[in-house]
This record gives sequence, C-alpha cells and structure tokens, in this order.
Amino acid sequence: MLKLIVYLVLIAAFVYFGATVKLGKHTFFGHVRAIWHTEEVQDLKHGVEDKAGPAVDKLKKGGEAAIKAMKDDDGSAGSGSAALQPHAP
Repeated sequence: MLKLIVYLVLIAAFVYFGATVKLGKHTFFGHVRAIWHTEEVQDLKHGVEDKAGPAVDKLKKGGEAAIKAMKDDDGSAGSGSAALQPHAP
C-alpha cells in the first residue's frame, strides 16, 4: 500500500512539474509537443504506419476471425463463469 502511495505521489509530481516548470521557452510537455510536431517525427510516424500497416491489418483480421469462431462455437462471446465450466456429455 505504501508503495502505491509513493508511486502516485511521484506520478503527480512529474505531471505537475512537467506542466508548470519552464525549461527555457517551454515546459517539459511543451518541448515534447514541439518535438512531436517536427517534420522528422512526422516522417517517422508515416514510415511506421506504412511498414506496420499490413501487420496491423492481419492482426485485426485474425482477432475478428477468432471472435467470430468463439461466437459460432458456443453461441456467445464469453458469458462469464458459464464459459469456464466443462460441458456435460
């Protein structure tokens, strides 16, 4: 419990200082935002989208097929504890 409180305080301090303390012209989050909107990072984002797009599409199709197979198998997509019970012969 004490560990959780310490982590929450550290996260709150990071957010507070990152949003309010100026580091030159900008806050920490302002610098991150400025970097995120540079042309180089935009090129990087588009390159990743182009290369990873087919893999993401395959994963989506596989996930949709798995969900459809689960629905077709027992008529529901996981109805709580009933889905964990073995079927009686």
